[in-house]
Formats: sequence, C-alpha cells, structure tokens
Amino acid sequence: MSAALAHVAARILALGDTGPRIAVDGVDGSGKTTFADRLAERVRSLGRPVVRISLDDFHHVRAIRHRRGRDSPDGFWLDSYDYERFHRDVLAPFAPGGSRRYRPAAHDLTTDAVLDPEPRTAEPTAVLLVDGLFLHRPELVTAWDLSVFLDVPFEVTALRMSLRDGTPPDPDHPGMRRYVAGQRIYFRACSPQSQATILIDNQDFTTPRIIRG
Repeated sequence: MSAALAHVAARILALGDTGPRIAVDGVDGSGKTTFADRLAERVRSLGRPVVRISLDDFHHVRAIRHRRGRDSPDGFWLDSYDYERFHRDVLAPFAPGGSRRYRPAAHDLTTDAVLDPEPRTAEPTAVLLVDGLFLHRPELVTAWDLSVFLDVPFEVTALRMSLRDGTPPDPDHPGMRRYVAGQRIYFRACSPQSQATILIDNQDFTTPRIIRG
C-alpha cells in the first residue's frame, strides 16, 4: 500500500461516519479508476463500507455527445456527461439527509443504451467514492467532502491511452484533439489542480506521490 493511498484513506476516515462524498479526478489515462479502486480497498480494510461509482457510467447518448461534431473539444467538455441524472441518481441520495437509495449507472457506453437499474441502498456510514473526468466543474465541485486530482502530463497519459485503447500516443496528434483540447478547456475554466483537496503526482502507478494536501 502506497503512502499516498494511506494518507488519502486516513483523510477520508477523519471526515467522520456520516457517509462523505469523495471525488477522484484527472485527465484520460491518469489512472483514476485504478487509484479509486485501490483507495476503496484501503478504506474497506479499515472497516468502512464504500460505494464505488464511475462517472463513465453516466455518459450522454452518442447523439448528444457528438452533436457538435465527433472531433469537437467543446463537445467533449460540454456534452459528454448527463449531470442531471448523476445528481438525481447518485449525489442527491448521498447528500446530508439523503435517502441513500442510488442507481449506479445511467448509460452503457458500448451499446449506447440508456439504463434504469433497480435502486440500491447504501449503509448510512458508506463512503461514496466517484472517479471521473471534470469532477471539479461548477455542476459538481460543491458536492465533494474531499477531492483528489491525479496530476499526470498529457505526454504520459496519451502513451497510456495508446497502449490501452489504440489511440495515437502523441497528445498533439489530430486524433487526440477532441480529448486533449477538451481537457485543456476544463483546466482553463476550473483549475482543478488548485480546487482539489489533495493533489497527487500519478506518473508512476506504483508510487503515487502527494504534491499538496
């Protein structure tokens, strides 16, 4: 277990047992899912239940995501996610006084199907741990009791994505424009590195390093 994961887990437990909402943010390929899964394991090992949610399960359907063009950075930034569903199905149930009855997904990215699964009920003390892009944008930033941003250069994340998804390894390649330029819009608009409670250098998956927090 890395010192960074242990530190973040301790910070989460220090928030108390009222079921805090935690965000793990970062660009595509920064390691959000892996970090959040390992963090969930650590928190559970310390005796707290965890509900793991990925914002990737709350995409808009393809027709909305691509309505500004398949290569549009603005479309990636503005149209990727269904924040209304995410608020209704996840954030509101886990808010103070919320029902704790949540739905873990609203969309299947592979089939483009809209989903409406049966609600699940979280334990009162369960930690909500969400990974995803753009988690410090105005629609979401005030929801978190603690947030993490994984800071990794685009040169590193593009190479990771090329190995994972077969995309171009050069972040300046035209085929990467939608994603890289869209995330640069996010940086300019929201400064997530500054807004995050904890900033972590995650260039090395095996040894994440706390920069701030």
